[in-house]
Amino acid sequence: MLGIGRLNDLATRSRAGRVTRRHLLEAGALSAVGVTLGDWLRLAHAQGPAPANTPARSVILLWLWGGPSHLDTFDMKPDAPLEYRGPYSPIATAVPGLRICELLPQLAQRADRYSLLRSLHCSSNDHGIAGTIGLTGSDAGAVSLGGQTQPGKLQPTHGSIVSRVHGFAPGIPRFLTLGGHLHQGHRAITGEDGGSLGRLYDPFRLDYDAEHGVRIPRLELLDGLSPSGLDAREQLRRQVEGLAGRIESSAAMGQLDQFYRQAYSLLTSRDARQVFDLDREPESVRRLYGRYRFGQCCLLARRLVEAGARFVQVNWSSHVEPVEDTGDGGWDMHDRNFQQFQDRHSWMLDQAVSALLDDLQQRGLLAETIVVAVGEFGRTPKINAKAGRDHWHTCYSGLVAGGGLRGGQVVGASDSKGEYPATRPVTPADLFTTVFHQLGIRSPELTSAGLLPQGEVIEELIG
Repeated sequence: MLGIGRLNDLATRSRAGRVTRRHLLEAGALSAVGVTLGDWLRLAHAQGPAPANTPARSVILLWLWGGPSHLDTFDMKPDAPLEYRGPYSPIATAVPGLRICELLPQLAQRADRYSLLRSLHCSSNDHGIAGTIGLTGSDAGAVSLGGQTQPGKLQPTHGSIVSRVHGFAPGIPRFLTLGGHLHQGHRAITGEDGGSLGRLYDPFRLDYDAEHGVRIPRLELLDGLSPSGLDAREQLRRQVEGLAGRIESSAAMGQLDQFYRQAYSLLTSRDARQVFDLDREPESVRRLYGRYRFGQCCLLARRLVEAGARFVQVNWSSHVEPVEDTGDGGWDMHDRNFQQFQDRHSWMLDQAVSALLDDLQQRGLLAETIVVAVGEFGRTPKINAKAGRDHWHTCYSGLVAGGGLRGGQVVGASDSKGEYPATRPVTPADLFTTVFHQLGIRSPELTSAGLLPQGEVIEELIG
């Protein structure tokens, strides 16, 4: 493993035009954090200064994988027929006239801090395709459960765009994902990484489980103790050996220093590693978030944005189905929807999101941190024969708070049964165009990165 001093020496040599094959081979350990030599050489010149003087600084995306039921959370229909409305009742909130599910009492008390979108919709009820839409704003390159790939070029995920515009910095990576790769069934979905921007803008992944606490898979690989890690390094060694002669004189090598510092600071800096240590939090704070995976990941997300991360995605689970995940289980409740929601999902969501909003506000971070809680779609308004709800993409709900966005309101409305938008339909692309707007990422910043705007700003949310 290379220390910071050795890396700085390598960077100095590169600026002086004295990088050799040996130096490049020493740098080969960067493959363990998911970066190839080609990625290094694409790092530098297209990257401009980060936006300044913007309302928001960071984003926490709470990705409710599997698709929560909007009728059982934020858009209840107490006057609909019984086969639609379900067994729960709406309760009053801190905002007059706004009512949400009785199983979310803590969120009800904090309704003045967030806004609800009740007219979200997308173009697919397939988890893989809808997930790609939710995470990139487009279905281009999405892969369905059956393995069919949608036409078009896969777009980068939202966090990658933020990372690209804000650039690299020593210490905490700009974009982190808490949780494993997202699956439907046993097929991984697309749209979770840098896409056309390259692997430099993939998320840095962490995870949490009750037995081991916070896990950092890439840093475990960097220890070089696993056969797979050793194989990967040998493969990169051969790759670099073959390409080194072509790049020894490349001016682009002089741009590596800042990425070295980011990639390795997590190994060489005690302060950086301490950000991931949840044991440094008072036990009372950990209990407020909840001693379960999603709650502790929300706490970790707060620690990360406080330390300088710009985009943190918290995956509720890796698999859509409740029975497949070793953590909290997904939201894909085709059967026993109400039992599972009441026994586990409702109180976990209520406790963790409420604690996150409180903690951010008390630390003065909510004003500059956008919190988004949303899934890839909703559930069928009509209950099926298994007391469950199936996929429903034509209308669903999301929650957004902080970062200078207006709270205490509802944007859009569904019809009397929650089946279709009745007013102000909005898309996931519109939602994240609004998030980008608050971060100062607008058309000029997108086009300079070779991207096009995917949606329109939701003006009702702009403070």
